[in-house]
Amino acid sequence: MNDFDTATDSADGANMGNAPVISPGVEELSTPAREDLNVPKIFASDEFDLELFGGMRFDTTADIVIPPSLIDQVIGQEHAVEVIKKAATQRRHVMMIGSPGTGKSMLAKAMAELLPKEEMQDILTYPNAEDSNNPIIRVVPAGRGKEIVAAHRAEARKRVSSRNTMLMVIILGVIVFSIFSGQLIMGLLVVLMLFFVFKSMMPRDEAMVPKLIVSNKPDSKAPFVDGTGTHAGALLGDVRHDPFQSGGLETPSHDRVEAGAIHRAHKGVLFIDEINTLELPSQQSLLTALQEGEFPITGQSERSSGAMVRTENVPCRFIMIAAGNLDAMQGMHPALRSRIRGYGYEVYMGETMDDTMQNRARLVRFIAQEVQNDGKIPHFDPSAVSEILREARRRSGRKGHLTLKLRDLGGLVRVAGDLARQAGDPATTMKHVVDAKQIARSVEDQISDEYIRRTRDYDLTIVEGTLVGRVNGLAVVGNDAGSVLPITAEVTPSQGAGAVIATGLLKEIAQESIKNVSALIKKFSGTDIRKVDIHVQFIGTYNGVEGDSASITVATAVISALEDIPVRQDVAMTGSLSVRGDVLPIGGVTYKIEAAAKAGIHTVIIPQSNLDDVLIEERYKQMVEIVPVTRIEEVLRRALVPEDKEAFEKKLSMIGKHMEIPKMPAVAEATEA
Repeated sequence: MNDFDTATDSADGANMGNAPVISPGVEELSTPAREDLNVPKIFASDEFDLELFGGMRFDTTADIVIPPSLIDQVIGQEHAVEVIKKAATQRRHVMMIGSPGTGKSMLAKAMAELLPKEEMQDILTYPNAEDSNNPIIRVVPAGRGKEIVAAHRAEARKRVSSRNTMLMVIILGVIVFSIFSGQLIMGLLVVLMLFFVFKSMMPRDEAMVPKLIVSNKPDSKAPFVDGTGTHAGALLGDVRHDPFQSGGLETPSHDRVEAGAIHRAHKGVLFIDEINTLELPSQQSLLTALQEGEFPITGQSERSSGAMVRTENVPCRFIMIAAGNLDAMQGMHPALRSRIRGYGYEVYMGETMDDTMQNRARLVRFIAQEVQNDGKIPHFDPSAVSEILREARRRSGRKGHLTLKLRDLGGLVRVAGDLARQAGDPATTMKHVVDAKQIARSVEDQISDEYIRRTRDYDLTIVEGTLVGRVNGLAVVGNDAGSVLPITAEVTPSQGAGAVIATGLLKEIAQESIKNVSALIKKFSGTDIRKVDIHVQFIGTYNGVEGDSASITVATAVISALEDIPVRQDVAMTGSLSVRGDVLPIGGVTYKIEAAAKAGIHTVIIPQSNLDDVLIEERYKQMVEIVPVTRIEEVLRRALVPEDKEAFEKKLSMIGKHMEIPKMPAVAEATEA
């Protein structure tokens, strides 16, 4: 439960029996009927629009000029664009690491457009008279391959036709002779024998026809081949199995050879996303192809007759673009990554960009690009564009930034356009975008709502009154949904050395955060916790919890149980915690606050550092009070309801003062000579 917290996606927990009943006044989760938004038509002549839209003037996105080059359509990845341009000029390999939807595949396609013009080639396989299991490889200029195959096939047909003519003449002669000699049966036997002899000879002519395994047109541009998720045969080439290997029925070895993605990408770009999903043997073979610029084709299955076939080296001089998430580097063959680093570039794809006029103008152009590429939805008016820009700010999770996960944002654009088309409107408006945000919610967001509904049925979500040792925490489900995560604590006498026992499928970072809380508990209570066992339960976490943003929640629950002080149940909280009591920033704060509001919670405590990151929807702003804090003492004052406030404040003072970060002394100005 930190920047990437994960919480439960379902809840079928047991009834808590004596738990307080949820207030009937709490708002239901079903979306209330909204009044139609009275959105005035905004035109780009207004001064406000010029700043909001980065100085772009338009009545609809149809007025926006879209650059023809694919590389110029990439939004917000300036560093990656520069690297791709350099790599294309110098023919370097590139590895791009970043979240899905940030433009990796688009940059790879753009690189194929930028490659210098080269003469493309065709690749053919010929039968080898000396060794049928070692087909010969020939490379010819683009377009010549089809001509060569057609010429060989025509010659083979000509020979077959002449042989058939000769056969018919011989058969007629045998039949005539057998009739006049009275040996009709013998003549028929001779005819059958001649027929089978000639038929057994015919495939030999067809077998001499070469096979075109890589074909290009003379004016073809550099090929772009996507090898994502391919198996070894599709990536490296394969030789098909031949079930008939004798008796004149066999298929020649050269005719069963199939080119792989590395061969079809010759003189072009080979793009492999999620590079770590490739098996290590395939990565090793890919490394060999990168080093040598050629790679033979052989059967990939040892149970196939193709395993005995191995061609001569087939050219595969391609530029490789590998892509993946951060975990891709862990599953990648070290030698393959070293090859890319030594002969190319590594690029990290940004997830956000600064909220400037220039970048807002780029996002406006992105909306126009999505509408044009879709081709089925109406263009967006300024009110709709402004709502998309606001959603881009919200999805960035940081104040002063815009999201670069443009694939997801493009999904919102298309859903809004679908609604406008369904309504028969000539342009997509703000109302369509607002409605689309309710329809195009992620699965995690829908699961979160369903989870809250179920927990209400079993009294697991309590939003009023006070309870000892129970605190409403907040978590992130997936990437863009929040959830209320109740945490309970209990203190019992220890039979041996005291311990903090946490349950709920906690992962490594979450377990470490529990240990950090122990120091603050000792300072606050002054109790020797070696004599007690502290039990902490994360309720309903069937899929586990990762992260440390539950630290202040755990500390509050344990202190409440240890000191028998009730906790307000209309308060939810999220934040990491240092061993000195400082509340540290976490991720997903916007989604967590919205989840608390939907659950009926009135107050949400967040780290002061995250206050500028809060970009909640307008409908939630009046539902919750947001309380930013910097110290655990502030959290405890807000959440706990002590009977003896004076003694409570005295214990708070024992935790210690806020750790001030010393400022660097100003550099003295140099005196003039």
